[in-house]
Amino acid sequence: MMAAQTEARTQFSTAEIETLKRFAAGDLSAFEMLFRQHQAQVYGWIVRVVRDTGAAEDLTIETFWRIYRARERFDPERSFGAWARRIATNVAIDHLKTVPQEVSYSAEAVRAVEVDSDLQQHICWQTERAFRQLPAKLQAVAKLALVDERPYEEISESLGISVGAVKSRVFRAVRLLRKKLKQSGIEP
Repeated sequence: MMAAQTEARTQFSTAEIETLKRFAAGDLSAFEMLFRQHQAQVYGWIVRVVRDTGAAEDLTIETFWRIYRARERFDPERSFGAWARRIATNVAIDHLKTVPQEVSYSAEAVRAVEVDSDLQQHICWQTERAFRQLPAKLQAVAKLALVDERPYEEISESLGISVGAVKSRVFRAVRLLRKKLKQSGIEP
């Protein structure tokens, strides 16, 4: 553990550590610099979880607002990117908890399935619906692991949980997805 912390410290230049220390002390210009450096990464991470670019823009701003408010708890000798990703993931999960879990389809989309009997499209809709019905924490992990194929270690670091917990959540998500798809008449 101590060797990993020492290694992490040597990755940062003196200027980077100084910027992080200024940020932690409340320096607005240091925060603005970090915002510019990490905004695209935070936005990309949030999009992976919520799958909605409009919501991701708002959630990116919310993430940086939370980052600024929590600046005193940040350790300047640790990775700002990993810390920001963890906060972004929590913001995205909070968002998933508030969005309706049911997917609504337009009458036109329903008719397309009924008229065309397009089984593939129907399966996609049912799969999306099943994903949205998962609890937010499982939904986030399942999207990152199963859809984006992110490494478990990266997901673990972003959520602040162990790799074992990530594996457990993926397992539970897959089990629930299979159950929901079977209920919809789709045999996974």
